[in-house]
Amino acid sequence: MKYIEKYFYLILGIIVFLIYLTTLAPSLLEIDSGELATVQLTLGIAHPTGYPLFTILGYLLSFIPLSASKIYQVNLYAAISCAIGISIFAYTAKVILDNIEIFATNKKSKKAAARKENKKNKKLETAVKPIQEKASEFLPYFKYAAIIFGSVILALSKTYWEQSNGVEVYSLHAVFINLVILWVIKAYIKSKEEPGTFNKYWYYFAGVLALCFSNHMTTILILPAIAYFYFSAYKLNGKSVKQIGLMLLVFFPILAIIYSYLPIRSAQNPLLNWGAPTNIERLLRHISGKQYQVWMFSSTEAAQKQLSYFLSNLPSEFYLGLLVAFGGMVYSFIKSRKFFYFFIISFLFTIAYVINYDIKDIDSYFLLSYISLGFFTVISIYGALVLLNANKNIVYAACGVLLVVAGIEFHYNQKETDKSDIYTFEDYTKSILNACSKNSTLFSYQWDYFLAGTIYYQKVENLRPDVIVVDKELLRRSWYYNQLNTNHPGLTKSFDNVIEQFQEALVPFDRSEAFDGQRLETLYREIMKRIISTGLEKGDVYLGPELVENELQKGELVLPDSVNLVPDLFLYKVTKNRGYVDAPLPYFTLRFPKTGNFYTDFIKNQAATMLARRALYELKYQKPERTELYVRKIKQDFPDYPLPKELQQFGNGRI
Repeated sequence: MKYIEKYFYLILGIIVFLIYLTTLAPSLLEIDSGELATVQLTLGIAHPTGYPLFTILGYLLSFIPLSASKIYQVNLYAAISCAIGISIFAYTAKVILDNIEIFATNKKSKKAAARKENKKNKKLETAVKPIQEKASEFLPYFKYAAIIFGSVILALSKTYWEQSNGVEVYSLHAVFINLVILWVIKAYIKSKEEPGTFNKYWYYFAGVLALCFSNHMTTILILPAIAYFYFSAYKLNGKSVKQIGLMLLVFFPILAIIYSYLPIRSAQNPLLNWGAPTNIERLLRHISGKQYQVWMFSSTEAAQKQLSYFLSNLPSEFYLGLLVAFGGMVYSFIKSRKFFYFFIISFLFTIAYVINYDIKDIDSYFLLSYISLGFFTVISIYGALVLLNANKNIVYAACGVLLVVAGIEFHYNQKETDKSDIYTFEDYTKSILNACSKNSTLFSYQWDYFLAGTIYYQKVENLRPDVIVVDKELLRRSWYYNQLNTNHPGLTKSFDNVIEQFQEALVPFDRSEAFDGQRLETLYREIMKRIISTGLEKGDVYLGPELVENELQKGELVLPDSVNLVPDLFLYKVTKNRGYVDAPLPYFTLRFPKTGNFYTDFIKNQAATMLARRALYELKYQKPERTELYVRKIKQDFPDYPLPKELQQFGNGRI
């Protein structure tokens, strides 16, 4: 039993990991999954802010021999990381509850407290004393019940759980942000036990903080709460400022060493070299995420939208566990004011800052708020048991209630977070690449759906490396042209002069100086046109449907003279042939999960739409047999897709 008590947080982490295994993605997921997997497996440079620690650790872990695909392996690291984060959370909660009196704020003087004590009825005191002693006897039960269920409620919360299902930087962030909280808690406790002394735990905290920053810059969100603890312990004076300087002597060397990976590795021209941060200017731009700052503090309307989303989504994060967390806010405000201030500052500052980031996938940025609620959940359960003067039976009853609370959370969030049957992005990416002809050029900006996936399958699994994949949006970035020529030597040779002019015009834009927007746009459009022309000289060119429906219609993309657009299997083919152009038959498989999301639903609609367009094309050229094949595929795989009237008579058999 003593070993269970000693290592309970490790056992808890293992149990949580086993839960996470049941919802782990077996393959690629949406958005950055393919890029981040490639960066880890090939030691590349990720999109801003670079995530060097995430990259290095992932690369080292990739050498562990596992009988699984590489993408599953990096997904597995995410599950392990999130489980470790829960173990650290549980250990930290134990440290807090073991020292809970240190976080209390007692404004009453000892004299006033003594006067109040003397006024108590002696008879009542005699009756209460045995109950208090009994409660003290069961105090360990209170602590472990609070820690275990508080940890489980956090582990099963929607956003935290989602980080465990596939390769992402936030899974490792869950480890280090919890480590930061642990060491700042330990440092604060020691500073209260030994007033006026600067203890070693502050150095440990500084080192872990550097590691956390070298993984994700949202570490900044916890700094106000840390400042509160630090200055409440040491006050603001020359000595406390000097101590901060000592911590920075630990912090900056560690941070600099890890971030030096970016320029050193970038200079070696890896397969993925996002931002090419080889000099100070590019490095600072990359680390600061300058290209994404346009979405920060963009408008009050955007902030209101994100706040509304956070508030509407919050109940579905914890379900009944949210009420428990709010109870912890009330209890800690009354009984453990220092604890309350630390975590309420973390909670509120995270929300106040993050709502100003106007992006769609905002959930993971609120992670610190959810972890703060997790700690409020722990103290809520602990406080309730203490206030009830609970005995062992009440502890068991409370555990039964908490099991129901956790069970409800598990039931609903398991459905939301389960990625165990998602193969859609793998299938879609592979099918698109395999449908392209030899030495062709693919031009699109569907990053979230398949472009990031092509990076993984081409660079890691060596699938169709002959296909030149060009991201239309990344053409706006000066570094991307070196990337293209690294992977496809000589691709831009015939129009390097245009690229040089574009890159020169881009310099003031990158430096936030006055720039010629019209010149940039003109050169950008010329580059797109030249890429298509060059691609046609070497093979076929394919355009993503979004380019045809948007940029081409608006005149932002101009095709070379004497070419024609033909709906192919998933894309449009650019061809000089004015007559009928053949296309692959629809012998592909796209697997969709039982519970879809925005991204899988988009792919479903996109694939069905392109099949319908190809079927109409076949019908136009009086090829009913081929029309029949495409329509059958739609009816078989996408039965809810609304077919055009001209096609409704086809496709009644099986493909």
